[in-house]
Amino acid sequence: MLGNGTLTVGLNEHGLVHDFYYPYVGLENLTTARSVHHKIGVWIDGQFSWVDDGSWEISVNFESDALVSSIRMHHAGLQIELLLNDFVDSEFNSFNRIINVKNEADEERDVRVFMHQVFQISRAGRADTALFVPDDNYILDYKGRCCLLIYGQTEDGKVYDQFAVGNYGIEGKEGTFRDAEDGELSGSAVEHGGVDSVIRFDLHVAAQDQTKINYWIVAADSQFSAEAVHNKIKDQGLSKRLLTTRGYWNHWLSIAGNKLHRVDAEYLEATKKSLMVVKAHIDKHGGIIASCDSSIYNFGRDYYSYVWPRDGAYAIWPLIRLGYTEEPKKFFEFCRDILTPDGYLMHKYQPDRAIGSTWHPMLHGNRKELAIQEDETASVVYMLGEYFEYSKDEVFVRGMYDGFVKPAANFMASFIDPQTNLPHASYDLWEEKFLTNTYTAAITYQALLVAADFAERFEHPDDATRWRDVAEGILKGSQVFFDGERSLYRKGYLLQQDGSLQFDNTLDVSSLYGVMMFGMHTHDVEPLHQTMTAIENILLDKTPSLGSPRYEHDNYFVSDPPYLGNPWFVTTLWIAQYYVRVHQMDKAKQYVAWTMQHALPSGVLSEQLHPETGAHLSVTPLVWSHAELINTILDINKVT
Repeated sequence: MLGNGTLTVGLNEHGLVHDFYYPYVGLENLTTARSVHHKIGVWIDGQFSWVDDGSWEISVNFESDALVSSIRMHHAGLQIELLLNDFVDSEFNSFNRIINVKNEADEERDVRVFMHQVFQISRAGRADTALFVPDDNYILDYKGRCCLLIYGQTEDGKVYDQFAVGNYGIEGKEGTFRDAEDGELSGSAVEHGGVDSVIRFDLHVAAQDQTKINYWIVAADSQFSAEAVHNKIKDQGLSKRLLTTRGYWNHWLSIAGNKLHRVDAEYLEATKKSLMVVKAHIDKHGGIIASCDSSIYNFGRDYYSYVWPRDGAYAIWPLIRLGYTEEPKKFFEFCRDILTPDGYLMHKYQPDRAIGSTWHPMLHGNRKELAIQEDETASVVYMLGEYFEYSKDEVFVRGMYDGFVKPAANFMASFIDPQTNLPHASYDLWEEKFLTNTYTAAITYQALLVAADFAERFEHPDDATRWRDVAEGILKGSQVFFDGERSLYRKGYLLQQDGSLQFDNTLDVSSLYGVMMFGMHTHDVEPLHQTMTAIENILLDKTPSLGSPRYEHDNYFVSDPPYLGNPWFVTTLWIAQYYVRVHQMDKAKQYVAWTMQHALPSGVLSEQLHPETGAHLSVTPLVWSHAELINTILDINKVT
């Protein structure tokens, strides 16, 4: 994922444009991996090949000190190599590709490189326009207030020599990209509806020599503002823009420099890359997207391109620990602005602050219930406490008290069942079960203590007393979460209308993590150790791919043959964090090594793995996976 907080571009395993988000990170995907991605083609001596046709050897990586791709495409039969450095400009909303074309043959050859663009600005891909603009030799793809300017030239300033604009995916037309396969383009200059375009670079490359193509797409709200950026890039050149963007990322990483110097060398690259993956998913308005990988839409009903308050809180935790302040503050302001009048956060949101889709009903049985996960509200309050602990930014946190901390804490303090003194049921952190969840109770307990500390500091003693009393009640009632028969913390329970408790005794790694991390125990840690023993016996390393699922009988992306669940990076790294706390560092390092070994060659982490093959499943990257990797590495290296 390449991005600057406004324009975000995802590249797939072939190095092709897979996602293109503008003007918000994770919102308005202008191309969709469900069926549409840009293509690159090469014609040499009458032979044509698209780089994704299976005949190319392709490696996709990115630099360890800047969010700049490092991609190699090699075709042995054509004796050609393409080396790409791609980046989203740190100052301009432009996606840029510097393509080094190397002729591996022993004679000079005519090499034609075709760059294909297909956008769906209109939601149904039916009302877009693409046209060739002869005044400055660019392609303009637009609809309303979204304009995409497409241009390219060789390193000596020669503009692409042919173009074609046409229809894509409508009226029986596969796409204008087919026009490239004979090595020539028609020159068709305009089309509307579902549209795509192709431009051609005709290169004469000497034997064993190479040349460069500079290619860019500018995103803007009008043709004229796009032209202004385009002209700046032409004047400065992509090489200068690349240096500027590398400088931006070098500076951004340097904010954490003093603490990163304490990270073991074997973990340093993975830490920096994970930081940049997290940063690429942070919108400039404060929202943090769970994943910008739209390929999940091929298997499900929706994307992960939303702001889950919980995921966002976990995403900024390592940034807070490493000294970043801008991103956390914008996220907290985002959460303050979306908080409901009653003081809770909803399931998920778009980065423009609109409410996101949900599958949580407002009825459970015959009772009206909130369609929320209470831990999302608690997570943000807790993380604000972490921000204050590391930054000592009292001015900012004080400013968050009346607008966020107080209403959120009042909600959590009132969302309690009097019979148990424990949180009322809501949906669990995995978004699946309606119950009073062990994890949710634990983080709610700690969030109330954080809020009470703020109240005391900011001279609101009545608030502090009330919230602390409720937290104490949660702690006293928390013994109900331990299953004495199985000797482990259970997933939770549901309070019945007759006053009885219907237990869910599922072993869930989040129960261990919640009680451990958020201190919901009366200094008796033996139940924690017993739960960990159960996890080791039942969940951990029980598939050929090793690692741990979320819980027993987890059927999300269920494999064939089925296991108890697929390994998740998040839960496996939580187990590693437990081992750090009990001073079993060899085991902790073992699961960090496991995580790094199962990353893609670029270092990118998915949500989960196939239990037998180790193939990445669900979205890739998942920001939460990267955040937990950084946190675990910081724990191992005692970076505070």
